[in-house]
Amino acid sequence: MDLDPDLSALGALGGFFVLRTGAPPRGALPTLAQAYASEPPEGGADPLAERIRKVAHSLRAPELRVAASLAHQGLAARIWSVALGSAALYGRVPDLDPRLLRWDPEGGVPDDLWLSEVRPLPVASLDKVVREGHLAPLAAVLRARHSVSARLLWGNAGSALAGTVRMVDRWARETGRTDVRERARSLAAGLFAHPELSGTLDPATGRRRSCCLYYRLPAGGLCGDCCFDRPPGRE
Repeated sequence: MDLDPDLSALGALGGFFVLRTGAPPRGALPTLAQAYASEPPEGGADPLAERIRKVAHSLRAPELRVAASLAHQGLAARIWSVALGSAALYGRVPDLDPRLLRWDPEGGVPDDLWLSEVRPLPVASLDKVVREGHLAPLAAVLRARHSVSARLLWGNAGSALAGTVRMVDRWARETGRTDVRERARSLAAGLFAHPELSGTLDPATGRRRSCCLYYRLPAGGLCGDCCFDRPPGRE
């Protein structure tokens, strides 16, 4: 099964898998390549800073580092969902070059994404498309700007990948698509073999080995896969 021109089949898997194609209806939006730029643009909009500020305001984050981590996890979940969902469902991966993906930093959750052009790639390119094309440059800019640790960010990426597999698995069981479930699991196992992702989750429990800092929000608690048994600093 090849990619359909508007990737409509992805939407059946859930909101995190939706990838709109063509031009955004509200006019020009920044590309993810602009968001990953090492230096903020002079005199222009800074989409990554805008997103982090929005997350900080919406969740009343006590510091930008917390908002940066949560914004990162949301975007990582979106990219993994689109890429792994396509690979499992179509047997192809759309070219998600950051220059082709437009992003609305002021949008809601899940992040709003538009792909300018649908160009199919082989499933073998999945790691290169996501980890190299998105997660590595995004982690680099967040480390530089907000001093978020690499361990935390790759933990976010591993958690987001595991969450994507669970969502695909649930849809596949509900629809009887065991082929999609098995492809997703097999592909994820290969992705988790990479050194940057291999130690992010406990293989026995599926729990993280780092924390996304969600507990630091005023109303925050622990995520389902948190490495902690109780929020640090609380009795």
